Amino acid sequence: MSQVAIVTGGTRGIGAAISTMLKDNGFTVAAIYAGNDERARRFNEETGISVYKWDVADYEACQAGCAQVAADLGPVDVLVNNAGITRDTTMHKMTHEMWQEVIDVNLGGCFNMSHAVFGGMRERKYGRIVNIGSINGQAGQYGQVNYAAAKSGIHGFTKALAQEGARANITVNAIAPGYIDTDMVSAVPEAVLEKIIAKIPVGRLGKAPEIARGVLFLVSKDAGFVTGSTLSINGGQHMY
Repeated sequence: MSQVAIVTGGTRGIGAAISTMLKDNGFTVAAIYAGNDERARRFNEETGISVYKWDVADYEACQAGCAQVAADLGPVDVLVNNAGITRDTTMHKMTHEMWQEVIDVNLGGCFNMSHAVFGGMRERKYGRIVNIGSINGQAGQYGQVNYAAAKSGIHGFTKALAQEGARANITVNAIAPGYIDTDMVSAVPEAVLEKIIAKIPVGRLGKAPEIARGVLFLVSKDAGFVTGSTLSINGGQHMY
């Protein structure tokens, strides 16, 4: 019987690449999305991957949604917390709403989703959780105090939860992507994007499947001795 994996933000960009790669490698995947019904419908038709709609910032919706996935597909063995949003501006222009919305989705969503599946993983003595952080959570970024704070929090969340899950054979790791060729990055003005690429030692943006391959390793049974770690996939832009 194949393992069941939930991927939040799983119908577009990096999330779509993760969902597709997991399915292609034998996982039964539930791709979670929040807003774009048409995009999700096309993704389902193109891939055959089951899609579910809820807001990861909503604790009760996560509880109900994960229970529905388990009822439909089976117990959840793998969780990839990929959902994220941006509300970029400098501090003096940032509203409390812009701050809170990013924290609630990007960081709060990790708690809400992990809390919904962690108990079952403990009971079954197996689980894999991968949280998608960011290079900007490691190095900071002008105009992103909300996003950088949330993504930085993900790395601490990962290390703490990894310690709790270790005895139950639950690994918890993070991936910190650099600048990846997705819709989010393509929205950056061309002049700014050129400056970003100039700072990447390999001289290009990353590709979504390159992140997905990192996830595929971390959720595999072969990665059972890897936990509490952050895998940086950024073309050498930030090393530490």
